[in-house]
Amino acid sequence: MGRELRVISNKPRQPKPDWLKIRLGDPTNQNHVLKLIEGLNLHTVCQEAKCPNIFECWSDRTATFMLAGDICTRHCGFCAVGKGQPGLLDAEEPRHVAEAVHHLNLAHAVITSVNRDDLPDGGAGHWAETIRQVRALNPTCKIEVLIPDFNGDEAALNTVLDAEPDVLNHNTETIARLYRRVRPDAVYQQTMTLLERAARRRDDEKRGMLTKSGIMAGLGEEFDEVVELMKDLRAVSCDIMTIGQYLQPYERRLPVERYVTPEEFARWREIGMEMGFRHVESSPLTRSSYHARQQTEEPSQEINEASLATAL
Repeated sequence: MGRELRVISNKPRQPKPDWLKIRLGDPTNQNHVLKLIEGLNLHTVCQEAKCPNIFECWSDRTATFMLAGDICTRHCGFCAVGKGQPGLLDAEEPRHVAEAVHHLNLAHAVITSVNRDDLPDGGAGHWAETIRQVRALNPTCKIEVLIPDFNGDEAALNTVLDAEPDVLNHNTETIARLYRRVRPDAVYQQTMTLLERAARRRDDEKRGMLTKSGIMAGLGEEFDEVVELMKDLRAVSCDIMTIGQYLQPYERRLPVERYVTPEEFARWREIGMEMGFRHVESSPLTRSSYHARQQTEEPSQEINEASLATAL
């Protein structure tokens, strides 16, 4: 078994503010999604990461599929996904994901995975096969992939890009200053390089693919440090950004340093749109795949004019 990161804090949990209350969805649709996922032997990040939006999304018959098992080789201080030595890849998983997308009649499918540092290509080949099979069975469905960093391996990234996803997402997770504490097995600049490579290849090949990244707030960052991170993302031509409140999944994970107000999230969105992001999803309950389809839609004329005025 791999080492288990222990993040134990004596700080008592802060009570959640009113703006983090969630609504429960229709259990009929939730049960339908659950039965489908279990029947195809699939995993979802909705369950594994204890997403607060699971009731809303599953009520709308949407889910974010998680490839390559439910055990991760990384030891991030925030994540609820199990850590340790993963098992073998399921060769049937790409087909099962494609079937699930078909049964749910999704117009926009979001797929992520655990980190698989135990594999020579980090699981990139498995990723590419999944994209191909989802597209073959669901030709009109947009495919968004939330990929790991593949330890900076450009060939692995290109394997995924060769399969032509519609959205290439890789989360930054937090500001550079907090990486050692929050993402001890990752490198901030490596994340920026991955996004830059994806955007450069997209531009070179004149493809319509969008790039995307997201962070969690409330881990100890300052407001202006998030703004600086946003500048870094724009510098590598990132199109879409998500910002949401970090919620401690259980005791042995990083504590919440503070609950960021809705007003601060709204201000980050304003700043990001002024910088030229195509879309910024910023609210306490925002997660990478939350309202993912809407994030890829064409920005309104009002937003385009505001961005142009700022640029001038």
